[in-house]
Amino acid sequence: MSEALLQQTQVARVAERFPEFMRRFPTPRAMVKAGPSAVLEAWRGLGYYRRARSLHAAAERIVAVHGGQVPCDMQALLELPGVGRYTAGAVASIVFGQHQPIVDGNVARVLSRLADRRASAADREGQSWCWEQATQLVKAAKDPGATNEALMELGATVCTPMQPRCGACPLRDMCGARAAGSQDEVPPPKPGAAVKRVVHHALVQIRDGRVALERRTEGLWSGLLAPPSVETPRAISCRQVQALSGASTVARAIARFDFQTTHRRVHFIVHPASFPEDRPLQWVPLRRLGSVAIASAGLRVVEAARGQGAPRAARLRA
Repeated sequence: MSEALLQQTQVARVAERFPEFMRRFPTPRAMVKAGPSAVLEAWRGLGYYRRARSLHAAAERIVAVHGGQVPCDMQALLELPGVGRYTAGAVASIVFGQHQPIVDGNVARVLSRLADRRASAADREGQSWCWEQATQLVKAAKDPGATNEALMELGATVCTPMQPRCGACPLRDMCGARAAGSQDEVPPPKPGAAVKRVVHHALVQIRDGRVALERRTEGLWSGLLAPPSVETPRAISCRQVQALSGASTVARAIARFDFQTTHRRVHFIVHPASFPEDRPLQWVPLRRLGSVAIASAGLRVVEAARGQGAPRAARLRA
């Protein structure tokens, strides 16, 4: 559970949410019984919602194939949805005491500086080299779990990307980069990922204190509830939005805001709208929005519509 939560999310944020996750989903069977929507709802605000879907799918496999017990075998761990080499190695070494390596950004930096390896640690060749080095270290360790945790902690707190605290490092006397004075350049930074810019025309219908939502089946917030929307490379007219969305009416925009993800900058344009009665929407009471699996961006859309120009009748009913 902790490894799934910690992927791409800060430790402090996970520490706040971890006790509640364990209370709601104390075992794989409990998670399977709760269902994917409950996991997505609990995950809200942590981003990368695919991790939540993978975590539930992993729980299903653990129950179906392994009798509800997390497997200790490395290959069996790798066959769990959402589990890659790092997560499998962390569980195998820290939980089960196996001599399995792990490599994350912190470990890669420590290994690169120890060897004064000035090539990238992020490309395929660099990753292969890091895993080979980490394997050699953990195979020689008396306590593989402690060794892996120590490497991660060293990179996170001492051998940091900028201004490493070499004087406090227990490995300073064997560090090639420190000896060469190259610790600030090793490893070279990896190029930043290109950020895609898109527009989401979000359509909000509020009626009798309820808002119309639909469960997304693809894209950034797949599996989560959100107001219906149309994604386009650039802003389009209300008439075009109506034609693409299948809405009955689409009014002029009442709010706009930007929402940043790791690889996308989404510009939301919020429109009051109405939909045909036979459209399969979920009408969620506004007072219950905090307890359903709604995307954070979708929640902002509804809040923007309510606070910045929702139709008067809708505001009064809300």
